[in-house]
Amino acid sequence: MKSIYTDIIWDFNGTIIDDVEAGITSVNKLLFDRGLPVIQDKESYRRLFRFPIIEYYRSLGFDFNAEPYEVLAPLWVAEYLNNSKSSPLREEFLEVLEKFSELSLPQHVISATEINMLCRQLEDFGIIDRFESVSGLDNIHAHSKTELAVNFRNSHKNSHALFIGDTDHDFDTAVAMGADCALICGGHNSKEKLLSCKGALVFDSFEDFYAYFCKNCLI
Repeated sequence: MKSIYTDIIWDFNGTIIDDVEAGITSVNKLLFDRGLPVIQDKESYRRLFRFPIIEYYRSLGFDFNAEPYEVLAPLWVAEYLNNSKSSPLREEFLEVLEKFSELSLPQHVISATEINMLCRQLEDFGIIDRFESVSGLDNIHAHSKTELAVNFRNSHKNSHALFIGDTDHDFDTAVAMGADCALICGGHNSKEKLLSCKGALVFDSFEDFYAYFCKNCLI
């Protein structure tokens, strides 16, 4: 049995790690400290969350004239690093990771997380060695990861990749690199937002995704 894909590319936040709660708690601390309305629940968060992160912050009411984004970003990172210590891997992620390994599929991570922070988190989960490559940003501002995706495409010119993510930005990233895209609900975007990504495959769970993969992507 062989996959129609040559490479599997994973997003990290919200796809590999279930860190939605950590993301909400972290930004709510910044909002509360500035007297701004906090995010009430995961559903509200998933509707609001977007890339670039600076636009997400702007939509929450942060005043960049009073406090620049470059000042707020490291404050959020400090909160997140503390809050995400208890964030688990997404349910069924390890099973899918292992099944792809059994198919001898090279697996990679492309993330808008700062590269050193990303590698530490993967190391903490004990899975960094499961990936052929890990790509993250050289800063903490999380503007976009499409450039990383283009770099991957340029260095893997014969690749037919599947990008697995949880946000509309993951879909944009997949498009930028000419990859197919599977979006898993339960991460940082609402299902409604994921379904608006025309051309992406949207699944309620990793179980549903892998059942589809076995039926349609193996030869």
